[in-house]
Amino acid sequence: MRYKKNRPEFTPPKARCVKPAEVRLNELMSAAEQLFLAKGVDSTTINEIVELAQVAKGTFYHYFASKNELLAAMGERYTAQFLKRLEDKIDTCKADDWQGRLCAWIQESIEAYADTYRLHDIVYTNHHHHNRTNLEKNAILEQLQVILENGTRVGVWQIAEPRITSLLIYAGVHGATDDIIAYPETDREHFIRVVLANCLRMVGVSEHQA
Repeated sequence: MRYKKNRPEFTPPKARCVKPAEVRLNELMSAAEQLFLAKGVDSTTINEIVELAQVAKGTFYHYFASKNELLAAMGERYTAQFLKRLEDKIDTCKADDWQGRLCAWIQESIEAYADTYRLHDIVYTNHHHHNRTNLEKNAILEQLQVILENGTRVGVWQIAEPRITSLLIYAGVHGATDDIIAYPETDREHFIRVVLANCLRMVGVSEHQA
């Protein structure tokens, strides 16, 4: 009588999991962000970035020619996340509440910048403040300008030059927030109330109307 030999069951090889390019990019940028915040850009190597992201070094060079290109992409991501944070805050107001939406934009601009200034300074060190036509700044300005234009359209305020007023509010809010970053003991709630009152006066809304 013949007995069949016990053969191990055949196990097909597992299919290799190929992540979408967007996921790989975000993993690389998130790993770089973590390392840059902890060690600084100059002290971080590409080898450390790919090791933390768990990708091959070739994958890094598939997307970026250098750390500078990576920083530029991180800057775009930072701006997109910043805009989304402002948009989410604005959308808590009624669609036709333009004064409320302006206040939400100003308040969240202060909060978001104060919360993320270290990453802001890293990704924008090379080009942000000296590039007077940078797309990142323009995207944030356009978001504010839409609020001012619509408020003028329905008579909440009268602004002859919404673009210029947007520039003044943007620069003022950004510059003022640098002060509470420099002096973290500042009462942030009081600071925001004062900034809001000044910005509303700029568009012609008095304190008793606010």
